Amino acid sequence: MRPAKMFFPALVLLFIAAVLFSFAVGRYPISPGTLARVLLSRLFAVEKTWSGAAETVVFQIRLPRIVAAVFIGAALSLSGLVYQGLFQNPMVSPDVLGTSSGAAAGAAFAILCGLSYPLLTATSFLAGIAAVGVVILISSRVPQRPVLALVLTGIMISSLCNSVTSFIKLVADTENTLPAITYFLMGSLASSSPADLPLLCSVICLAAIPLFMLRWPLNVITQGEDEASALGVNTKAVRYAAIISATLMTSVTVASAGMIGWIGLVIPHFARMLAGADYRDTLPASALLGATFLLLTDTVARVAATIEIPLGILTSVIGAPFFICLLVREARR
Repeated sequence: MRPAKMFFPALVLLFIAAVLFSFAVGRYPISPGTLARVLLSRLFAVEKTWSGAAETVVFQIRLPRIVAAVFIGAALSLSGLVYQGLFQNPMVSPDVLGTSSGAAAGAAFAILCGLSYPLLTATSFLAGIAAVGVVILISSRVPQRPVLALVLTGIMISSLCNSVTSFIKLVADTENTLPAITYFLMGSLASSSPADLPLLCSVICLAAIPLFMLRWPLNVITQGEDEASALGVNTKAVRYAAIISATLMTSVTVASAGMIGWIGLVIPHFARMLAGADYRDTLPASALLGATFLLLTDTVARVAATIEIPLGILTSVIGAPFFICLLVREARR
């Protein structure tokens, strides 16, 4: 039996518990019984014994936020897992090719120009894709060392995009625009609404499909370029397909919720610890762990203080100690 077969039911139960916990906890607490009746009322004829405020909180406030957290957490974790496998480097995260930095620069530019939230999302999403497009274009000029060329070009483009973001902050209005840019880039799901979910969910689902279809080639590529080529795997096509999928997921997450770090770096390690190195197991395990982690982190962000704590801060505070423990564990092994 593969390792994930043993842990998968526990991961599913943990995920369901996190969803129910996120629904119930908040400034307006909802009891488990009321929550069950409110949720079932959309499927069955249930006598209404709850207030209109409870129904509004569940369906208009917490449901969009929970759905966004599930998809964003899964997307960031999957992207990190794929990048770490492609580049055979456990320190790689979803922003290695400049996706996050490009999307952040696009979002900062949109806020500076006073664009509406839908246009802000679109600008950020396209900027992230454009950044990776430039990376792929430049690195293709160095066919002898494709992986090294991708990483070095990604670092260069990421640095350039960070400089653009810094310049936008420099010229932004310090009373309104600069705080808006700063807060957005720290990451938050507070602005999640039902209207934002179709684009977010559809892009992530469409981008995740090729990754699950490429499970076997990804397994082979992690053994090295020569071994993969000897087994008939078109390493260049698989690499670019996986990069494009991971880029789409990362771009749409930054466009929707800002910069949320550490998930794509830390969670894939825990997925491999539980499920092994086989992508047939680590892909679903990583998605479940990433969704659960961001759900719980977002719940803490909502209730831990009188003001909402940005997710980028919390994921760093929580993720860094875990990663240190992981490094110590690996060193002992």
